[in-house]
Order: sequence, then structure tokens, then C-alpha cells
Amino acid sequence: MASSTTKILCDAGESDLCRDDSAAFLLKFVAIASILLAGAAGVAIPLVGRNRRFLQTEGNLFVAAKAFAAGVILATGFVHMLAGGTEALSNPCLPDYPWSKFPFPGFFAMIAALVTLLVDFMGTQYYERKQESSSSNQAASEASVVEPGGREETSVVPVVERDNKVFGEEDGGGIHIVGIRAHAAHHRHSHSNGHGTCDGHAQGHSHGHGHVHGISDVENGARHVVVSQILELGIVSHSIIIGLSLGVSQSPCTIRPLIAALSFHQFFEGFALGGCISQAQFRNKSATIMACFFALTTPVGIGIGTAVASSFNSHSAGALVTEGILDSLSAGILVYMALVDLIAADFLSKRMSCNVRLQVVSYVMLFLGAGLMSALAIWA
Repeated sequence: MASSTTKILCDAGESDLCRDDSAAFLLKFVAIASILLAGAAGVAIPLVGRNRRFLQTEGNLFVAAKAFAAGVILATGFVHMLAGGTEALSNPCLPDYPWSKFPFPGFFAMIAALVTLLVDFMGTQYYERKQESSSSNQAASEASVVEPGGREETSVVPVVERDNKVFGEEDGGGIHIVGIRAHAAHHRHSHSNGHGTCDGHAQGHSHGHGHVHGISDVENGARHVVVSQILELGIVSHSIIIGLSLGVSQSPCTIRPLIAALSFHQFFEGFALGGCISQAQFRNKSATIMACFFALTTPVGIGIGTAVASSFNSHSAGALVTEGILDSLSAGILVYMALVDLIAADFLSKRMSCNVRLQVVSYVMLFLGAGLMSALAIWA
């Protein structure tokens, strides 16, 4: 008897308890407008604010707001996406084998996090080499000077070795960390607040000043470019999923709380993404394209879901497996990006360790963002 009831529910799709196709259709238009405006505003604030002193990416206000956004993204990965993937892949409408024999949601999230790490590493290496090559060529051209007699004198520009020292080696014998190896240590070395002390320029600047900071600028630039692109990839992938989930629903009881939750979620995800794009210093055209791509993904997902809602069965095996795998993969990407490239990059930096007030405010904002986004799981 129980199995036949389950089969009926799986074939029926969404429950008819709160189904109202016309009301749901109107609410989807409200959702598209609200989510589009929230996402656009969130991603635009850091991009516009980089020309305003109080919203520049180097300011404490931006760091605190970015910590809040990082908490929102972390909670989205753990509480919403991973939980959604677990719910879908443990649904009784799926066959017991293999879905009940192995913890697939955590496995897919782990695979996504490891692949993101690999892409992060390879992307950083690629951009570092590209920028180092460009910087070396520029330095070589600037080093060639013409003397008054007309004879050209070329200064030797250190690229591989300097005074019998390996590339990246300081006079004290220390090696600068290049790439994303020991990510937190990299930020302690390259941050503008200084090397080794909280006094900024007290130490580490008397030897190899230009050489050291040239390497740091290359590393920072490469990291920001890679982080912004991977973060956009992770956010866009799950934005399409949540847009589809809202679009296929015909229940106003489901859609109403989702509008508020997704608008809140898109605003702060957009803020974090906009901050990373701003730090990467993309050209205005590239930054605008990335911002628009983010803002439009969830509304487009809602539109696609609405178009197929009449023939879509959310409890079919294919729909559940697809939703569960995509949710789990998105969770892994978001958790990695939140912990490694947003939280660790800022919270383990020299700037944060030297400013107690900024530490306290940032931790409060981080926990507040994670807590509020987690609380939204009660309704959506």
C-alpha cells in the first residue's frame, strides 16, 4: 500500500494543496523583476564605488561588507545547495540502487571543490606567467637608454637571477611564495601593509624594493583575475538551478518566500562578485559583461522554468538526479570559493592581523551573513 502511494506521488509531480497557475505566473514576473534589480544593484555597488573613496576596495567598509557577503555564500553552499542536493538524491522516488547505497551529495561536492582547486591553480599559474612576461618585456624596453653621444646603453634587467640569487629570493635568503601555494602566506607577503611588521614600511623595503613589489603586483593581479572568473562560474551555475526551481513551481506558497530569499541572496553574492571584479581591474567593457551575465542568469532560469512548467514533473527520476547532482556540484564550488578565496584571503592577511577593530567587525559580519542566510532556509 505504501509503495503504491509513493508511486502515485512520484507520478503526480507537485502537490495540488497550494497550486494556482495564474497566481504563480504573476508571482514569477515579480520574482524576475525583484531578483534582477537585487543582483544588478549588488554587483554594481563595488564597480561604481571603486571611484568613490568610502567604497574603494582598499577601504575597511568594503572589507567588512565583503566578509558579510562571504558568510552568505558559505551558508548558501552548506545550508541551501548541499541540503537541496541531499534531499533530491535521497528522494523515495529514486531507485534504492545506487542512490541509497552511497553518500553521493558529499562526494559530488568534494569532486567539485577539488576540480575548482585545480582550475584555480592552473589559472593562477597561467596569468602569472603571462603578466610576468609582459612586465619583463616592458622593463627591458624601459631599461634601454640613449646617451648624449648617440650610443645606446642597455641596462641589465634582473629576470631570472639577481646577484647570484634565485628568482624571488630576498636579500635575507627568504623565498617569496608564488601562485596559490600556501594561499594565506602569499597574502601576508604581498599585502600593501608591509612585510613582517604592522608598521608597513618599517622592514623589508630597503633591499630589492622594486623587484619584490613587482612580483607581488603580478601575483595579486593574477589571483584577482582567476578568483573573479571562478567565483562567477560557481555563482552562475547555481543561479541557473535556483531560477529553474522557482520557474517550474506552480505553487504561490513556494514562490512567495523564495522571492525574498533569492533577492537577499543575489544582492550579496553580487556584491562579493563585484568586489572581486573591481579588484581584478578589468576594463569597463569586460566588467560590465561579467556583471550583466551574473544579473541575468537567475531571471533567465526562471523564464526557462516557466516555459517548461506545464510538462515538467519535479519528482521524476531524471529531474531529481539532475537537480541533486547540480546542487551538490554548486555547493562544492561555493564552499571552496567562500573559504579559500574570500574568507582566508582577507582574514589571514597582514592587514587584518594588524587591525583589531577590523578583525572584530569582519568576524561579526561574517557570522551575521552566514547566520541570516542560514535562517532563510526555514522559509525557502
